[in-house]
Amino acid sequence: MSEVLFEYIRQGNFVKVTAIESDTRIEASIIVPASLSQRQMQLQALKKLKYIMEKQAAEG
Repeated sequence: MSEVLFEYIRQGNFVKVTAIESDTRIEASIIVPASLSQRQMQLQALKKLKYIMEKQAAEG
């Protein structure tokens, strides 16, 4: 996995975090509590991104 970009959109008490893998442009979004640290938000989004990338690789 190459560089991953993160986008944050706060909506009240929640934040929509989108992780985008720069080479493949595969992206994953999650909704997390705004009380989490930026690092915690990134880890959650990255976990989902890895899951999606592994699923796509397995499907061929």
